[in-house]
Amino acid sequence: MSHPTTRVLAMLELLQAHPRMGGAELAARLGVDQRTVRRYAARLEELGVPVVADRGRYGGYRLMPGYRLPPLMLTDDEATAVVLGLLAGRRTGLPGEATESALAKVQRVLPAALRDRVQALAETLAFTTAARPGTAPATDAVLTLAAAARRRRRVRLGYRSWKGETSERDLDPYGLVFHSGRWYVTGHDHLSGQIRTFRVDRVRSVGQLPHTYQVPDGVDPVEHVTRSLAAVPYAHEVEVLLETGLQEARRRIPSTTATLTPADGGVLLTTRAQRLDGMALMLAGLGWPFVVRRPPELREAVRHLADTLRAQAARAPS
Repeated sequence: MSHPTTRVLAMLELLQAHPRMGGAELAARLGVDQRTVRRYAARLEELGVPVVADRGRYGGYRLMPGYRLPPLMLTDDEATAVVLGLLAGRRTGLPGEATESALAKVQRVLPAALRDRVQALAETLAFTTAARPGTAPATDAVLTLAAAARRRRRVRLGYRSWKGETSERDLDPYGLVFHSGRWYVTGHDHLSGQIRTFRVDRVRSVGQLPHTYQVPDGVDPVEHVTRSLAAVPYAHEVEVLLETGLQEARRRIPSTTATLTPADGGVLLTTRAQRLDGMALMLAGLGWPFVVRRPPELREAVRHLADTLRAQAARAPS
């Protein structure tokens, strides 16, 4: 069971987030009875937080209009969670400038003892993965698209393609996805009549429209984004039979890299590649026996890699 002080602060957070909450609802959210809720309200008033208790059928608890809560009343666990989130976000490609300034603000307003402990965490925490550069979209575009997706409101996008071509289109946004340092929005594009994925950093303008929509059953924005990225056109179409199990293949090969399907003798890897020498390196690194189905040039790339490795193995130390 959590400490009473923690529950008092949780009640304060609930009242900050809602204009009014009934006693029964607060009791259920906090895991206490309504008499305890009244004690918590009295305790908040003792701390200088003006809690108004409205009686009657539509009564409940609310904060006095115009009251502004002190910033960042965080427990040790909450402060650690916020800092860890910011550090991890910076590492995975979230906007660096905003992340750094937010981290500095959080540390500046913490109590001295907790600030020192959090600073120690920030200075000593290490990651096994390399930092990934991100592509930051406009904050207004992200927030507008998120609000529209939640309210099921159509938006009008001004968009710039990777070729630099500009267009204006109406979109029913199904959801936002953050992947590999970039933000994407997926939804029904009325210009093409298809479900499409767009990079949010290429959105030049966005505004909500009065039209509403329903998301079709079975639509998964994450799955659609990863499938769309895996289908990006490259110079070579590749099919390779991997002599391994589907579960093991999925564990080693991201869905954004290739499509994996069960096949006689193993798993069929289907993808597109710009460079066949890179594909040969990937296949060799997997460590499984494989059969190249297409293109024939990939077999030559594998042979060239094997010759290179043999030559390196034959070198004697000086």
